[in-house]
Amino acid sequence: MARLGFGWRMATFSTDGSSGSQLRDDVAEHLRQLDGHLDTVWVQDHLMPETPWTQPHWDSFECWSTLTHWAAAFPSYRFGTIVLANSFRSPALLAKMAATTQALTGGRLILGLGAGWHEQEYRSYGFPYPGPGTRIRQLEEAVQVIRAMWTQTPASFAGAHYQIENAYCEPKPDPLPPIMIGASGEQLALRVVARQADWYNTPSGTVEMVQRKLDVLKGYCDEIGRDFGTMVKTGSLSAIAIAPTRAEAQRMAEASPFYKPDQPGAAIVGEPGDAVEQLRTFADLGISHINVRFADFPRLDGAMRFVEQVLPLLRQAGI
Repeated sequence: MARLGFGWRMATFSTDGSSGSQLRDDVAEHLRQLDGHLDTVWVQDHLMPETPWTQPHWDSFECWSTLTHWAAAFPSYRFGTIVLANSFRSPALLAKMAATTQALTGGRLILGLGAGWHEQEYRSYGFPYPGPGTRIRQLEEAVQVIRAMWTQTPASFAGAHYQIENAYCEPKPDPLPPIMIGASGEQLALRVVARQADWYNTPSGTVEMVQRKLDVLKGYCDEIGRDFGTMVKTGSLSAIAIAPTRAEAQRMAEASPFYKPDQPGAAIVGEPGDAVEQLRTFADLGISHINVRFADFPRLDGAMRFVEQVLPLLRQAGI
C-alpha cells in the first residue's frame, strides 16, 4: 500500500459571485492555515469558471500567473498545474516558462498537462478546437518539445503540429520538473501517458473507474517495456466534506458545485473515520498522492477538520 500524500486544489474562481480580491484573500488564508500539513498546491487551468453551476462572468484567475504568485508567497509547498490545456500556450514558450519558474522557486514545480476539453473556453478566447484525436497527438508532441527544450542546447524538433529550430532554454531546469499528464481516453490518451508521463493524474470518478484506467495504463506500459511501478499515480477528488456527523457532511457536500452524487467514491463525505476508510481504497490502488477540493470553501472548517483529525488517523493506520 502506498503512503498517501495530499495537496490542495485551490479555488481559482468565485463560486458565489464574490470579488476577485475576496477570492485572493480567502486563498491566502487557506494557504496559511494548511502550511505544514499538505505537501502540494494545485492550480487548475481555466480561463472562465468551468462548471455549469457557476457564471462565466464571475471573477477568475489565470493558472500560470496564479501559480507563480503563490509559489513566491509560500515557499514550503510544491506547486503543480492540474492540468494545463495544451492548446493555450506554445509548448516551446511553456518550456521556457517552466524552466524559469523552476529556477526561481528552487525546484518546486510539477508540470501538469492535458489535451484540453472545454470547448466554450476555446471558442471564447479564439483558440482552434480540433477533434480529440488531434488534440491528443498535439499533446504528445508538446511533451517532446518541452523535453527537448529542457535537455538540448540548442533544441530542435520537427513534428506534424509543432516545430522548433535552434531554440535555447537557459538556464535548464534543475532538477527537471516531473511532467504529469491528466487523461482518461483508453484508446489514444493513455498510450500517450505510458510513453511520455512521469506522473499520471487519474480522473475523478468511482473507484472502479480509476482501477480500470490504471489497468489499461499498465497494459500499455507492459507493451512498451516500461515499468508501471516507476510512474507516480495521483488521484483527484471532486469534493471532500468532513463534518462531526454524516448528515452534516452530506449537507456540506450537496452545497458544493463540484459534488457528483452519481459518482460514489469521487468525493469523500462523512465523519473523520469514514474518510480514512474511503481514502484507504485509493492507497490500495497504488495512488500515492491525492489532490482535494474542500466542499465548504471559502470556509475553513472542513479544511482544518481534515488536517487536524483525518490526517492523524490516516498516519496511525499506516496510510
